Amino acid sequence: MRVRILTYNIHKCVGGVDRRHDPARIAEVIAHYAPDVVCLQEVAQGSPRFGVRPQLEQLAEALAESDLPHNAYFVVHRKRGQGGEYGNAILSRFPLEDVENVDLRIRPKKARCVLHARARIPLEDGHTRSLHLFCMHLGLSGIERRLQIKRFLACDPYTRVRGRTPVVLAGDLNDVWGEIARQVAPAGFDGPQRPISTYPAIAPVRALDAVYVRGEVELTSLFRSRLDLARRASDHLPLIADVRLGSLESRRDAPPR
Repeated sequence: MRVRILTYNIHKCVGGVDRRHDPARIAEVIAHYAPDVVCLQEVAQGSPRFGVRPQLEQLAEALAESDLPHNAYFVVHRKRGQGGEYGNAILSRFPLEDVENVDLRIRPKKARCVLHARARIPLEDGHTRSLHLFCMHLGLSGIERRLQIKRFLACDPYTRVRGRTPVVLAGDLNDVWGEIARQVAPAGFDGPQRPISTYPAIAPVRALDAVYVRGEVELTSLFRSRLDLARRASDHLPLIADVRLGSLESRRDAPPR
């Protein structure tokens, strides 16, 4: 079973160059790649600048024809005054269960979180299989990120997942120095052979965004958007990953590792 996952820091739907707020651009970029699951970071709501309606609601409506009816959202950061708030979100073609948020904040640094949801993927034989999704946004400091990954690997939603159950970790990891791949490898996560630069969107030179998989799921392809619209819609480019789930013959998963 192939599943396409798109991860995207949408920068509150504000263009990285023109600074224009335009959720329709973000929705158009997402729809172009026909993903089954979308992991979003910096999804805003409650600010006069971004309109009365929450951005997740606007995006879900704009993507109605993309068949992504299920979603989850959790606020990560609240700004003072009328600055509103923003957080992580998951949109999915498949039903989402066991939605939980994990606080990864390392004080006194800015609030950071990872959003977890379990997608129920229908298989050709009529059965379903779980795919655990972790939508993550990490901090700007290397020490902060190392501590956040350590906290993630010890958090309750993650440690409950059995060793062979498919897991996808995706998001804006702010991994400037390419350290996270080495940190998550002992836990069984695989990623791309080479980092893919996604920031800044207009001329990407840093691989801040990433997708890692663990368990009975294979990362078959990973690429960044090359749409001209994507260079203008946000300050990050989206990453698109195609993954293949293992068969149900191994449904009796191994103990956690």
